Amino acid sequence: MSGNGGSGTNADKRPNELLGSWFVRSGWSKGELARQVNRRARQLGANHISTDTSRVRRWLDGENPREPIPRILSELFSERFGCVVSIEDLGLRAARQSPSASGVDLPWTAPQTVALLSEFSRSDLMLARRGFLGTSLALSAGPSLIEPMQRWLVPSPASPVPAEPEPFIDSRRPGRLSKPELDLLESTTRMFRQWDAQCGGGLRRKAVVGQLHEVTDLLQEPQPEATTRKLFKVAAELAELAGWMSYDVGLQPTAQKYFVLALHAAKEAGDKPLGSYVLSSMSRQMIHLGRPDDALELIHLAQYGSRDCASPRTQSMLYAMEARAYANMGQPGKTKRAVRMAEDTFAEADEWDEPDPDWIRFFSEAELYGENSHSFRDLAYVAGRSPTYASLADPLMQRAVELFAKDPEHQRSYALNLIGKATVHLLQREPEHSATYASQAMQIAKKVRSERVNTRIRKTVDTAVRDYGELATVVDLTDQLAVDLPENAEAV
Repeated sequence: MSGNGGSGTNADKRPNELLGSWFVRSGWSKGELARQVNRRARQLGANHISTDTSRVRRWLDGENPREPIPRILSELFSERFGCVVSIEDLGLRAARQSPSASGVDLPWTAPQTVALLSEFSRSDLMLARRGFLGTSLALSAGPSLIEPMQRWLVPSPASPVPAEPEPFIDSRRPGRLSKPELDLLESTTRMFRQWDAQCGGGLRRKAVVGQLHEVTDLLQEPQPEATTRKLFKVAAELAELAGWMSYDVGLQPTAQKYFVLALHAAKEAGDKPLGSYVLSSMSRQMIHLGRPDDALELIHLAQYGSRDCASPRTQSMLYAMEARAYANMGQPGKTKRAVRMAEDTFAEADEWDEPDPDWIRFFSEAELYGENSHSFRDLAYVAGRSPTYASLADPLMQRAVELFAKDPEHQRSYALNLIGKATVHLLQREPEHSATYASQAMQIAKKVRSERVNTRIRKTVDTAVRDYGELATVVDLTDQLAVDLPENAEAV
């Protein structure tokens, strides 16, 4: 029985209308869905699962499959529709999971944050496969995501400053962490961030997770309070980066869990601007997953939590993400206001007295133009492919492309903005120009290990084929796509 994922007979079972509705809209056949479930199960290491068309029919008839089938179906339909499709949305029951293994409502205490970071990064390193925690991990959205994150704002209870402990000696380490060792951890984190910007999330993700696990080991050793705070800051940056890389290669539940743990670590570090940055990454993921309302809640939480301490560059980035959320909600007035606030605040960045932390230095003039142009582009889509909003996006996107072309350190951003320019030309009914930019994006994508970039290119080419499939330039573009970005290429 375990080989087919069934849960036994049920005399009063009725057809699963929710699953049936998602299945019909997906356009998949029963055989195709069975093949996809089997392929994802093998990626999870669940080799005992062997689904066929008759088993899919029984699920549609009301049979509730055993784990990890519900999680797999949730992931597959979420990816198909570009939004969160929970197990409950599919009319299936989830197996009970421990709070440490599933969900995002985790205890806001230092020891448990360290333990969860250690457990999660270790599991990732051991399995290191797509959807590695698929049997115990699902995306959270709506109140189940927002309400736990609001506790980031609750002040931590004041604790008496302990007396300076005696130097700690054990068989593993000669003593407490030295300043040069801490400096090396911070510089290594900066190096990983540069690699991600240049090469995408697919090439160095496991190295980042390994470094994160090492830092959690250090956090479990007695350290002076100042050192512990710095280690939590490094852990927060590494967990955010591991989440970002996971998001970039399409591991959405994994990414969200790393982001949540990063926010917990940032709170323990007492670094509110870093926490706001983590929330902005979570917001970007929610926009990608078709949840702009959640994205807006997360950004407002970030803005409120860092209102008295974030630098102008960080505030500008948060306004730009607020604009993206409003655009995807179809609110042009609020989008334009947030875009203007992002521009005005960015103009103050050079006057800021203190140096910006490394994690926000990516938010350059090019990035500002790129984000704001994408807001108007998104607004154009929501407004029924509006040429008015596309015309607002065009000059900003052009400027972003020109600036990123001169920036060898941010190749993924260059590719994403080339794709953005291609989509704007499609909105303006200029398929030849669109094909030129999409072709350039493919050249960059071959060097950047980013499933996010590849997916956006494929969607853009699909749109071009749907609207202008008879044009020679579009035919050539589809031929190039088949060669440069074959569907069977998998990110690691």
